[in-house]
Amino acid sequence: MADQFAPAEVRRRKGSVGAVEIQGPNGVVKTVNLEGLNEADQALAAEFGYKPVFKREFGYLSTFSFAVSISGLFSTVATTFSYPLYAGGSASAVWCWLISGLGCMCIACSVSELVSAYPTCGGLYYTISRTAPKAWVPSVSWVTGWLNLLGQVAGVASSEWGAAALLLAAVSMGSDFAYTPTVGQTVGVMAGLTVITGLVNSLSTYWMEKMTKSYVIFHILVLVTCSIALLALSKQAGTNHTAKYVFTDVENTSGWTPTGWSFMFGFLSVSWTMTDYDATAHITEEIKDPAVKAPWAISMAMLFTYVAGWLFNIVLCFVMGDISSILTSPMQQPVAQIFYNVLGKAGGITFTVCAFIIIKFVTFTAMQALARTVFAFSRDRLVPFSSLWTKILPLTGTPILAVWISVFWCIAINLIGLGSYTAIAGVFNVCAIALDWSYCIPIVCKLAFGKFERGPWHLGKFSPFINIWACIWTLFVSIIFVMPTALQVTADTMNYAIVYLGAILFFSMLYWVVRGRKFYTGPLIEAEIGEDMSQQTRSSDDDDVNRKTEKYGEIVG
Repeated sequence: MADQFAPAEVRRRKGSVGAVEIQGPNGVVKTVNLEGLNEADQALAAEFGYKPVFKREFGYLSTFSFAVSISGLFSTVATTFSYPLYAGGSASAVWCWLISGLGCMCIACSVSELVSAYPTCGGLYYTISRTAPKAWVPSVSWVTGWLNLLGQVAGVASSEWGAAALLLAAVSMGSDFAYTPTVGQTVGVMAGLTVITGLVNSLSTYWMEKMTKSYVIFHILVLVTCSIALLALSKQAGTNHTAKYVFTDVENTSGWTPTGWSFMFGFLSVSWTMTDYDATAHITEEIKDPAVKAPWAISMAMLFTYVAGWLFNIVLCFVMGDISSILTSPMQQPVAQIFYNVLGKAGGITFTVCAFIIIKFVTFTAMQALARTVFAFSRDRLVPFSSLWTKILPLTGTPILAVWISVFWCIAINLIGLGSYTAIAGVFNVCAIALDWSYCIPIVCKLAFGKFERGPWHLGKFSPFINIWACIWTLFVSIIFVMPTALQVTADTMNYAIVYLGAILFFSMLYWVVRGRKFYTGPLIEAEIGEDMSQQTRSSDDDDVNRKTEKYGEIVG
């Protein structure tokens, strides 16, 4: 591979100042005229070597709304509130969010800095090619890419499971609990909702941007009105608590000792909510001025989630009533039970349905990011059958096959719920672990090798300290997240996150040994490939040109 830090002019086509040659996934070399592109697309083609294929529809508001929607604060707290309650009661819910959220903010700011420097839809995986030594790029980017892919699939899958659980909880509430959802019904509804997510993501970027732009306003309105209603009516409902109880009461029902160890399992709720920071990076090729808007949106969205999430947890703890009663709810959704207990049937259904709508926005945006990741990884030949997943549907301008292979795997990973309902918790856990690891590997490369060239958004002199703490915190919580959350450990109570993580690492290494190491050299700088191909073909006749292009396509494809 040619020098990855060479200036853009070196990678432009000789004899044509305003053009670069780009090699597509099928090995065909095309010339891209830079003069016909906007500034962001010119940078994508000339600096990063990728052919622009997406329309840049996202501005400040829609990009910020996209980043907020990834966390889906109102609904993701609703689906994970049971974890801190089991771990340590009210105090765990309040203080674990405050402590862990700070570590998550350090990761988010570190990710934002890298995204500003390298705004491509490959996300942090691509940064390996710019920050690691050349000899290390293939192996390090391979592991990083597969971890990120696992984390995103698990993120969408767990969100779809949460959406199904919330929808069925609203149905159960509407029947006055005469209907109780079964695991099989939850799996079936989850599969149907995931297909709907795939259909929405088959639409053009234009419509995705329009839907995303309105989301953040709806989300904030629901969050504020629900909090006010709960605080206003909890005394009347007899479920309110004192401040001493909210901030100091510790109830360990997990079976782990000492209680301090059990207490830390509450970190999962905030780590699952405040993750997928680089989802916005995966749509940078659809954002106007992405080097500024994408990192700004990531950092501001996570700050909003951190502060508002802590306050919402405090509200829930003030109004939740008896912990044991909401943890044993027939709906299996403690927060939905809180809504019902405090607000009554009508209010409970209303806000549970709002939580469902919000988490569906989470799945829409997360699936968009996942499909763009599959597209980017296929563009670099990281995944099997890569030529299929880079196909763009002309009607909508979306990577249609990348969307639907993502839908398939999100449904498949959730099917484990048919065998063990508890195993679904492992999907939530592995989402946080795999994604955070895929962020910390590029951060470590940035710190260790000194090749990083910062973009317009950066952390200044605080950068190394924030980066280091982000990595330390990730290592710490990863140990917690692979441990079983309850004792005694049986097949039904085991934390299956380690199984998912081990399986994807085993498959990725097997694929590396069998095929990947033979052709994969890291994230491709396609413009450099085009330059190399241009030099080869000028010395050959037309037949020889075709043979060489086909041969090269076989090598990298």
